[in-house]
This record gives sequence, C-alpha cells and structure tokens, in this order.
Amino acid sequence: MTEQLVKVVVHKRQLQGDDVVVLDLIPADGSGLPTFEAGAHVDLHVAPGLVRQYSLCGDPAERAVYRLGVLKDPASRGGSNAVHETLLEGAEVIIGAPRNLFPLAPEARRSILVGGGIGITPMIAMAYALHARGADFELHYCGRSRRRSAFLEELASSPFASRVFTHFDDEAAGQRLDPDAVLGRAEPGVHLYTCGPTGFMDWIIGEAAQRGYPDEQIHREYFQVEVDASGSGFEVVAARSGKTVQVAQGQSILDALADVGIKVEKSCEQGVCGTCLCDVLEGEPDHRDVYLTDEEKAAGDQILVCCSRSRSQTLVLDI
Repeated sequence: MTEQLVKVVVHKRQLQGDDVVVLDLIPADGSGLPTFEAGAHVDLHVAPGLVRQYSLCGDPAERAVYRLGVLKDPASRGGSNAVHETLLEGAEVIIGAPRNLFPLAPEARRSILVGGGIGITPMIAMAYALHARGADFELHYCGRSRRRSAFLEELASSPFASRVFTHFDDEAAGQRLDPDAVLGRAEPGVHLYTCGPTGFMDWIIGEAAQRGYPDEQIHREYFQVEVDASGSGFEVVAARSGKTVQVAQGQSILDALADVGIKVEKSCEQGVCGTCLCDVLEGEPDHRDVYLTDEEKAAGDQILVCCSRSRSQTLVLDI
C-alpha cells in the first residue's frame, strides 16, 4: 500500500523551553490537510532516506494547520538535529498522512493523560478532543523543570486549563506526581494514557498495574527504545523473493535483507512505528519491539525486522 504524501510549508517556528522547536505546518498548495484523530502522528521526511515520526499536538478540530513539537535529542540519530537545523520558516517538507497507533478509547468514562517531557505532545491533542466532547479527563505534565518545558503558555490559556496539572522535579515535593492521588485504584471505564521517556513510562505503567489497572485500560506510546541486538545468528528465507540470508549476531534482519538486495520499508528502526512489519510463514520470532501487542506477539505470525530476531534456526518471511 502506497503512503499518501503531503507537501507542507513551515508557516511558523518557535523555540520553547529547553531545545524544543514547535512547528506549524500548512499545505504547500493551499488545499486542506487530511483530518486526524487525537493520538495520531505523521512521518516527517526530514531528508532523503531519513524519516521520523512526530505526534500531532494541535487541536484535531483545526483543519488548516498541523503542529509538531520536536526535542533536540543529544543522542539524535540525525532526525531531530536535522529538524532543528533545516526546518526554518518557509521551508518545504514532505510528510505522510496522519496515522493513529495511540487512539483514545471510545468507551472510556474518564481519561487520565500523563506526559513526560516531550511526551506531552500527543496528550495535548487528546485534551483538545476530550474537552470538545465534554468528557471527564485530567492532563498531568511531568518534567525536569518549568524552564525547560514547552507548551506551558498554551496549556495555561487553553479551554481545559483547569484540568491541567504540572509536576516538576526541581520544585516543591508536594507538587510532584503522586500515583495514589492521580491513579487511585482501578475502576471500570477509567483509562490511562502515557507517553515519554521509557523509564518514566515504565514507572507509570508499573504503578497502574499495581493498582489493578488491566492492560486494556493502559495505553502507551514510546518515542524511543533501546534496541537489544544480542543473540546468536539465524537463517531468514524470503519466500516471495526466493532468497535466503544468514543474519549474523548483532545484525538486524533488515540489514541482512538489504545486503542481498531486498529492501523493506523502514523508518524508526527501533521497533516503535511498525513500518517494517512483515508476515511470518514459518519459525518462531523473538519479539523485541514495543509496537505489537502481547496477543499479536503470542500469535507469532508477524515480526518487525528492524529489531526482532528468531528463536528458531530458520525464519520464513512473506517477502
């Protein structure tokens, strides 16, 4: 399936907090932008061969502008640095149509939104959407310091400002996020959404699990994860291509396939976005992604070839 691509222009650029650039994107041809739902992201084609995913953090009811917030990551693999250096006002860039892997649960009677650092971006769009439908929700924004945090002025002046709570590491202990007060005990219809650094998310998710939240009421989106490439080598058979390749220890299936001329579409290369998802015909995948659900991993019929490996000596893929 061919991705729908849209050429946009950086209409407005603003630096906020500590190394966060906020971009307002408008269509280059003056037409309307595709609609999006809260939680959606776009693929930003930063440079040839360099595609990164960024959450849409504006109001989903706003049809004329897409808003992105991009942190300049010291450990950047090229994406955030390129955004900060090249996407100035007036610059044109290609994006993919919005995709939503982090949707709001339509059945929720109450929503708890918890964003850590730049993980606040999808939460802002969720808050706009929940406010518009008159839903019960709270938005909790956690960060190292107020000075380093973006979007504070927008949240303070938003129509849902009374539902926004900030928690900063360098301020009084009493304002830091208290899981007992914020999460309470699990109740039917109460859904938790979290996004941010992996350690922060693991803490929030763990606290929710301890309080009885079932997995279907915990929603998460990872921006970045540490890829585990350990494990011995194995064989991959590309059934449709008629090629067999040996995946070496420390090598990804994606790279091994590329070595024999099989190009699989890729983006994050960290098991987050799902772009490189392939069907498994035979063998047992060793899943190391955060994209597939536990049920999908247990089924064993799909694999993300950028990071996952094989438990069996041979893995047959439908590529």
